[in-house]
Amino acid sequence: MTRFFAVLLGAIVASAVIVSMQLPFLHEQPVIHLSLSSYDSFDDTPPPLAWPSQGSAAIDVPALGITRVWHNRVVPIASLTKLMTVYVALKRFPLSIGQTGPCITVSNAQVTSYQEDKSEDDSAVIVEEGEQLCEIDLLDGVLVHSAANYADMLASMVTTTPEDFVARMNATAKSLGMHNTRYADDTGVSPKSVSTALDQAKLATILMQSPLVRSIVDQTQVDLPVAGFVNSFTPLVGSNDVVGVKSGRTAAAGGCDLMALAYRLNGRRHLVYAVVLGQRGGNVLEKAGAAAYDLATSAEASQANVVFQKDAVLGTIGFGKAVTKFGLAKRSHVYWWDQQNAHPLTVRLRHLGETIHRGEIVGWIEVHSIERPVPLVALRSVAAPTLWHRIL
Repeated sequence: MTRFFAVLLGAIVASAVIVSMQLPFLHEQPVIHLSLSSYDSFDDTPPPLAWPSQGSAAIDVPALGITRVWHNRVVPIASLTKLMTVYVALKRFPLSIGQTGPCITVSNAQVTSYQEDKSEDDSAVIVEEGEQLCEIDLLDGVLVHSAANYADMLASMVTTTPEDFVARMNATAKSLGMHNTRYADDTGVSPKSVSTALDQAKLATILMQSPLVRSIVDQTQVDLPVAGFVNSFTPLVGSNDVVGVKSGRTAAAGGCDLMALAYRLNGRRHLVYAVVLGQRGGNVLEKAGAAAYDLATSAEASQANVVFQKDAVLGTIGFGKAVTKFGLAKRSHVYWWDQQNAHPLTVRLRHLGETIHRGEIVGWIEVHSIERPVPLVALRSVAAPTLWHRIL
């Protein structure tokens, strides 16, 4: 009898060892099912982007990490060239709102340059010999009225020769990754100052990080020494949420416009940039502005905004038939931009044990890594089946 019990005890111990060895393998991983059918926004079809019927174009939505191009050709860019002139000058002489920067005294040669610009129908601002013009005046005249003579004077503050300034422009373009851009002058009058819509969008997003630049390009007119008030040539600026940035036209370039359009995202103000190059026929500035506005508004309309309510059921998680519903711990907004009507939501599951407790984070909703992951919580507790239930 003693021997029988010894054998029985040994069998029990051996069985326990075998079961304990298999327990890690018997641990069932939770399965998650996402259901978004109750949200109408997922069924919306975004409007197509309103690309222009001619020339080339690009959009840049920095807040969402989105860029798109249409016929990204290397072409003359007219006065969009002056954006790099401004950028190089500000790198040399940084300026904040309320500051004037260094000043120059207008020479007789600069008066003659103004007269030559006017005779060639270039945009220019009247100057007088001996007047003082400071950096802020020159920035206002270049960005608002596209004054070629102001661009020349701004360049002269940075380098001693136009050639040195152009060399600095090209070196800066290269450092910014504008690989399809080549400058031949500081104004864009030369047809050899060329770029692409995408390169110009890239430059605009960098330049517009300056609060000073944003405040200047948003003006419909500016008051300059001697000249007085001069108007902006940028179409639609100051209306319909348009915030500059720059326009231009030459025979070689046609009409060009780089537009920033303001919109709201998660309660914050952001900008979408639309660049349109090579517009022909009629008033090319007006045509380029209209094309840029249509493109920018179509891009903004492609933004999807879904509001997930607190405790709204977004799916189930559990072990086999033992499941619980999950939702959000708090009300959350999820944004994305998509032209294929395919939401980019993914669910990342947290490593969980054999019991999921009510209110426990079970995973996160992620959107292209643009927005912060949105935590998902179990709405009630659920446990994995016991070994005995699995055996049965």
